Parts: sequence; structure tokens; C-alpha cells
Amino acid sequence: MWRSSCSCFLVLQTSDSSHSESDLLESTESFKLLGILDVKKVPCARESVLYGAAGSLVAGLGHFLATSKVRRSCDVGVGGFLLTTLGCWIYCRYNNAKLRLQQKMVREGIRNKILYEGSSLDPERRQKGNNQGSNLIALKPKE
Repeated sequence: MWRSSCSCFLVLQTSDSSHSESDLLESTESFKLLGILDVKKVPCARESVLYGAAGSLVAGLGHFLATSKVRRSCDVGVGGFLLTTLGCWIYCRYNNAKLRLQQKMVREGIRNKILYEGSSLDPERRQKGNNQGSNLIALKPKE
């Protein structure tokens, strides 16, 4: 009796799994921390949580080895998690903001180069014109 019920269950599972395999993959790729923070979609969240977990382990275990107080070591571990997570989050977000600013400046520079290239407003053309004139004056023989 046990085998027959198991085989029916397996048959039902295989027939349903082929139908909802893509749904299962989509649902497993997204991971929400505490039900509010989607770790996959939020920038820097994954790295911050992973470093926070490592910081929590190091802080809690280190405090426990030093003092042998379990409750206080757990508190230190939670504090280590919070501090490490927030520190990594702020550092990563700062670097991302700096990178976006640099990318924006490069995009504007490329856009301006395309816009002004070959015109009288082209900065490279002005610099070449000024440098050539100053070179001619410098090459003039003294009298």
C-alpha cells in the first residue's frame, strides 16, 4: 500500500513539475529578506548581507572565546551584523553613485564631442590653432 501511494505521488509531481517548471525557477531566483528586501533586485543588498553574516559570526564567536558569556556574545553578534551590513551597504552605494556620476560625465563629454566636432566651437581645434601660432612665433629667428 505504501508503494502505490508513493508512485501516485511521484506521477502527480512529475506531471505538475513539467507544467510549472518555469514558475518554480522564477520563484526561486528571487529571495526576500524579512519579506521586504528583494536581495536580487536591490543593488548592494546581496554583498552587504553576506558580509554582515560573516561579521556577525566573527564578532560573536570572538566575543564568546574572549569572555565565555553566551547571551552577551549573541548581542555582540547581532551588533556586528548590523554594523557590518550598514558599513558595506553605505560603501557600496557610495561607489555606485560615484560610478554613475563618472559615467554621466563621460556620456556628456562624448555627446559634446559629437556635437562640436569640426565646428568653430570644437575645443581641440582651438587648442591646435593656438599651439600652431605660438610655435611659429617661437621658431622665428632673432634679429
